[in-house]
Amino acid sequence: QDRLVESGGGFVQAGGSLMLACAASTRTFNSTSTGWFRQAPGKEREFVAAIGRSGSDTKYAVSVEGRFTISRVNAENTVYLQMNSLKPEDTAVYYCASGAYSGYPTRVWTHYMYWGQGTQVTVSS
Repeated sequence: QDRLVESGGGFVQAGGSLMLACAASTRTFNSTSTGWFRQAPGKEREFVAAIGRSGSDTKYAVSVEGRFTISRVNAENTVYLQMNSLKPEDTAVYYCASGAYSGYPTRVWTHYMYWGQGTQVTVSS
């Protein structure tokens, strides 16, 4: 029953930064792992980053490691994705996913129960 709402997407020049937020409607969100995935036109959905319920355990795709940072503020029922040094290849619709009840971050999209509607990120060259 968790409802996720992404925000923070937009248009940015290469090398710039954006911060995405994923806000959940219930505190159950805080008991599960949360991930970010993205899908570019004509491509399959790919893993971006994930964070465990405690916020101390994170995973990143190789393509974004060192540039993106995932974090969570459980008091806000919110997970953030800080994206720095953006590249045109980062252009995609970004989706927040939650409900991986292991409590540990997972790269596998089928492990997540709930998904947001997505937010568009466009990075110009």
